[in-house]
Amino acid sequence: MTKTLIFTATYNEKENITVLIEKIINLQRKVDILIIDDNSPDQTGQILKDLEKTLKNLKVIIREKKLGLDTAHKLAFNYAKKNNYEKFITLDADLSHDPNEIPKIINLLDSNSFVIGSRYIKGGNCKMSLTRLILSIIGNKIIKYVLNIKSNEFTTSYRGFNLNKLTNFNLDMINSKGYSFFMETIYTLNKLGHNIYEIPIQFKNRTQGKSKIPKLEVLRTLKNLIIIFFKK
Repeated sequence: MTKTLIFTATYNEKENITVLIEKIINLQRKVDILIIDDNSPDQTGQILKDLEKTLKNLKVIIREKKLGLDTAHKLAFNYAKKNNYEKFITLDADLSHDPNEIPKIINLLDSNSFVIGSRYIKGGNCKMSLTRLILSIIGNKIIKYVLNIKSNEFTTSYRGFNLNKLTNFNLDMINSKGYSFFMETIYTLNKLGHNIYEIPIQFKNRTQGKSKIPKLEVLRTLKNLIIIFFKK
């Protein structure tokens, strides 16, 4: 039977994480869940460790300090490979990504090496504040133009990987930090010859907790885009 791992990273998500886990379990799909917490001051980690005691399909890793979203994704990717998972799906912990899309991604990974949830194709939607929405739309269009990749989405973390098909790829190849990490992942997959298969998703603004996106993230992404362009 195909093994599937669902992964998210947490930092101060005590209001959201239990709800997210319940929603994944309610899908009634045979999946395992991995959550990496960066020693959240709000005790998200303790909530997760308590849940881990009662949920056989939940694995929790608590890191000693905040080490970054990119390193959490790399750790999870390698955990999935080491434990012989065929399908690896990532999403945000703040409920901005609807877990009900997970079965669709699982099915699509039967015939695709990589699947990404897109806010900017027909059927997709993005419910952000107006300022963030404009920055996101323009940013993704600029990335698409500069990198010349047939994808409309580069920065969301709602993704599925078929690890059996991605034999020439590992997230350790990605050098960018922060949200630029997600952009460079798309670039690398495309460069290695993998199709970027998009499906429409409904992105919701978080209702609990605070956003972790630094105000300077746009500038860092622009800098990394320029670096990738000249490498290309």
